[in-house]
Order: sequence, then C-alpha cells, then structure tokens
Amino acid sequence: MANMKEIAKIAGVSLGTVSHVLNGSAAVREPLRKRVMEAVDALGYQPSQLARGLRRDKTNMIGMIIPDVTNPFFPAVVRGAEDVAFEHGYRLVLCNTDNDHSKEIAHLNELRTYLPSGLIVIPSNFSDLTTQAESYRRSGAAVVCVDRLPKDWNGDTVTADNEHGAYDATNYLLRQGHRHLAIITGPRHLTNAQQRLKGFKRALHEKKISIGPEYIQETSFDQQGGHAKTLLLLRMIPRPTAIFAGNDMIAFGAILAFREAGLRCPEDISLIGFDNLDMAEMCSPSLSSVSQPGYQMGNAAARILIDRVRGDAGPAKHVVIETALKIRESVAPPPAGSSNGRRPAR
Repeated sequence: MANMKEIAKIAGVSLGTVSHVLNGSAAVREPLRKRVMEAVDALGYQPSQLARGLRRDKTNMIGMIIPDVTNPFFPAVVRGAEDVAFEHGYRLVLCNTDNDHSKEIAHLNELRTYLPSGLIVIPSNFSDLTTQAESYRRSGAAVVCVDRLPKDWNGDTVTADNEHGAYDATNYLLRQGHRHLAIITGPRHLTNAQQRLKGFKRALHEKKISIGPEYIQETSFDQQGGHAKTLLLLRMIPRPTAIFAGNDMIAFGAILAFREAGLRCPEDISLIGFDNLDMAEMCSPSLSSVSQPGYQMGNAAARILIDRVRGDAGPAKHVVIETALKIRESVAPPPAGSSNGRRPAR
C-alpha cells in the first residue's frame, strides 16, 4: 500500500508538503499541490481515516444505531441521514441492536474507539443512552436521538408528532361511526408508543367515549405481536369494530388475524396503522395509515449533528416532524347491526 513518503518521492516535494496537501493543514502553491495530487492518483493512495482521527481527535465517521434493521421504517431514516452525511464529506456506519439494550451498549463502547465525529441513535428498549452519551460529548462528538427518547434525555432530538397523528387517526374512525374501538400499542415504556396512546385517548375523551382497559393491548412493534393481540381482541364481547395499530407492522399482523378469523376488512372490521410504509399501499386491503416521513427525520438529525460538529454550541434542538393521515381501503363505517360489536347475522 502506498504511503506519504512514496508520494513525496514521486512528486519531488517534501513529506511536509504532502501532509499539508492531504490534510489541508497549510496553504500550498498550486503547482506543488497539482504534483502531489498527480502522485496520489498514480499510486492509488488512500489516507487512513483512523490515523487522521488520532491526529485530530475524531474521524469523518458518523455512527448510527437503530433498533431493528428488518423494520422497513428504519432504513428510510438511515437513508435520510446518510444522504446528508455523504454530502458533507462524512461516512455513516450502521449498527443494529435488535432492541437489545446490552447489544446497544456493546455498539456504543466499540464505536467510541473509532473516534466518530458524532452519533445518531434510535434507542433500544430500556435504553440508558443518556449516561453513555456524556462520554461521547466530553470527547467532542455530537449525539442526536431520533424517533424515541431515552430516560432523562436533554440533548438534541428529532421526532414525529406522534400524539397528533394518533389523534387524527382515531378521530377519523370516530367520524366513520365507530364507537367500539381498540388499540394495539407498542411497548409503553417507549416515548413514541406513549405519545400515540395519548393521542388515541384524547380523541375518545373529547367524544366522551370510554373503553375498558382490555381494549388497550400492548405488544412489540412487529407483525407477530400484532397478530397475537388481534386474535385476543377478536374474542372479546363486544368485539371492536375498528382497531388502531401502533405501527404498520402491527397492522399487517392484524390483517392476517382477520383472515384467520374469517373476517373481512373493512366490511366486518376496520383497521388503521401508523408509519405509512410502502407496503401499506400494496397489501389487501390497502392500509389507511398515519405517515411519518422517516427520510426527513434522518435528514434533520444528520444536519443537526453536522452543525454541532462544526461548532454550533447553542441550546438543545428539538425538531418535531408533522404527520399526515393517508386514507385507503381498510376503513369503512361499522357494519349494520354491530352495536354489540359482533358480526351481524347474514
């Protein structure tokens, strides 16, 4: 592998001149700079980012930690962050925690040894990121939390307007005439699940509608959880005429449960999700869902982080991205004669 001494020899310049050209540490006359770059191209030289980081106390690497690489929402967030990072000369390194706090800690400890310029994190379940982030910030690295917030977090954040999105979705179901509603929420210790449940309850409260605690089911943000909790709800009397799913993956599990129970959606039971994944348009029936733009969230997080790296020392920034309700085929008025929540006789 070529090194700076070989570049200096081929270009006919000093080692210091090569260093100044490659590191931008001092101005170099254009003829000399051109000779150095021609030698770099001829030798195929690639500078060591880690060596640069040791000299500067950080590399051009940005670490990004997400909880579930198989959830289609998160890759959109990653893409939004990566596009901004690349545009500004940074490289994004991705780690997946599987929602496992111990795995998150392992990634955080390992990434620190590579001297990243910053960290973008969608926290895992029961994340203790607040403590870990302090050591990053003391070393000059920026940290931004996206989507979910760990306990006692007071740093930069980018989130969706979860409460308002859930409020809109629930109001839409109410306007359709539904009164026997249920919700399958994500894990209630997660801030985004808490906010969506709050929006759901606020809409019911405003219409003076109450539901029993058994109609509020909690599960993981995945299809398996949605399937299991929907089967449970379908056995209740009265059976709900509409279900609000805490995310689209839960909703996809609900659709499978409807089919297994011999129910048609939306003729027998309505369903609305949260995320507006691409698959929401492709499933049958197409899924009504609250859109939260993951790409914009990742984009905003990376811009905040790069501003911090470049010297922005202002107060913590809290960006809240608007949501929008996307109406498709999975919601209809409750079936005639469904006041008791049961399927009407045929």
